[in-house]
Amino acid sequence: MTPIQNKISNGFMQDKADIIKYKNTRILRPYEARRLIDSIPKVEYVDKFEALLYSGMRYIELYRLFKNQEWFNGQHIHIVSEKKKSTIPERYVHLNQQGRSAVKHYLDSDKPLPDYTTWRENLKRWTSKAGLYPDYLSPKTTRKTWESWLVWYYPNKIATIFGSQGHNELTALRHYVNLPFNTRDKEEMKSFVEGWE
Repeated sequence: MTPIQNKISNGFMQDKADIIKYKNTRILRPYEARRLIDSIPKVEYVDKFEALLYSGMRYIELYRLFKNQEWFNGQHIHIVSEKKKSTIPERYVHLNQQGRSAVKHYLDSDKPLPDYTTWRENLKRWTSKAGLYPDYLSPKTTRKTWESWLVWYYPNKIATIFGSQGHNELTALRHYVNLPFNTRDKEEMKSFVEGWE
């Protein structure tokens, strides 16, 4: 049986079996993230995508950060939940050097993130342009991708990852340990996650 593949004009073909998802949300492999970033036509949208990816923040949280820039102290992002009954009322989002740079560029841009639907359509368009399948893409993709990379790359830092991401139960992250990443993925993750603390 021949694998189902996606081909674009530059000749790149992705095997559909290469797609990773969890609960109908796409989790990108490092090569997919790189191809996607390289296919985003405007710098301002690259900045937004990278801020979402490198922070691992929820879409609405990064949107709110734009209007509350004092939350970012140059090293971490201090988030206070707007929900009165939140189980984690506040947290510090840990960033590596790439994350700090991405967040700074996002905050220096003219506009915050677009609405959720527009972002979803942008992701699908850019992914198709990159020669990747757009299946299961959503604004949650960057957050789930970042969480899974951190857990897979830094299994000894689960408690710190857990706190930074704002999860109240360790079981919320345990599924990431069993994702089908391979040796190539781990090697390529390094350029994204290195220096995260």
